Formats: sequence, C-alpha cells, structure tokens
Amino acid sequence: MLQLSVPIPNITGRQDIEIDMTVNGKTQKMHFIIEVYPWDSCENETENRINCIRQLVQDYGKDWTIYDIGIPTEKYVPLTFVKTQDWQKQRDALVSAVMG
Repeated sequence: MLQLSVPIPNITGRQDIEIDMTVNGKTQKMHFIIEVYPWDSCENETENRINCIRQLVQDYGKDWTIYDIGIPTEKYVPLTFVKTQDWQKQRDALVSAVMG
C-alpha cells in the first residue's frame, strides 16, 4: 500500500489526528494517535527493544493497530496507531481495486 507523509507539529504528549482523505473521488476519514513512550516505562528492563514495545502496547485495545514505529532515541520511541476499522476499510478498498 502506498504511503503519504504528512508533517505533524512536534507537540509533546498524545496527539489525536483525524484526516479526511479523498482518493479518486472516494472519501474516507482516518483516525491516528501518536504517542511517545519513554524506554524506562518498560516493566522489565530489557536490551531487546522490540519486547519493550510489545509490553508498552499489549493492552492498547482492539480498536487500534500499530501503524508506524518512529525513529527511536536513547530516551524514547514514538508510536503511531491507526483506528483498526479505518485500516480495514483501506485494505478492503485495495483488495477491491486489485480484484475488481
């Protein structure tokens, strides 16, 4: 699936983002959340940062899917989530376009 980068203001804390997207005349609303997690918020100190990310998001809920893992620093990692329902609509539209 193609991606388009959209610059988001660098604001601390959680950012709730809604985008109305029109592609080839079809409009869809997409919902995103960006959260910045400090590495030291992992329950178990671990050298494996993937396991840390798993710990951080394990209870995030079924309504959201990880969309992007941003560029980590030594202190934190930014994670972008997409509303699962919106993401499924995008995947369905792609399948429909390819199979249609």
